[in-house]
Amino acid sequence: MYDQTRAQQPADRPQGIHGRPAAGPEPLLPSDGREEIARRLGHAVNTFADSPREALEQAEEAFDEAAAQLVNALAERRRALRAGWADLDHETQSTELRFALREYREITGRLLRV
Repeated sequence: MYDQTRAQQPADRPQGIHGRPAAGPEPLLPSDGREEIARRLGHAVNTFADSPREALEQAEEAFDEAAAQLVNALAERRRALRAGWADLDHETQSTELRFALREYREITGRLLRV
């Protein structure tokens, strides 16, 4: 059984797709999408005093967009991960499955910490 409380050892660090070491956790949302959502949310916060209801509607739209982008990004990552291991032959299967499991563990762990 895996002890989640211990520090990750070098061999446990997340791997990128196809087993390449990841430089760090990839953002769940693309940078241009994050920046636009942050800009819209900042605008809503800054205009709250003048028009609270409109600011809340803008904040809700930013939230909805962030949630939709997250769902889409996670679905794409899942598709890419599955494509990487679903049709492997038995000779390479164990290693590639281990890499995929690490990637699933890393992404799911990040979601649980959110």
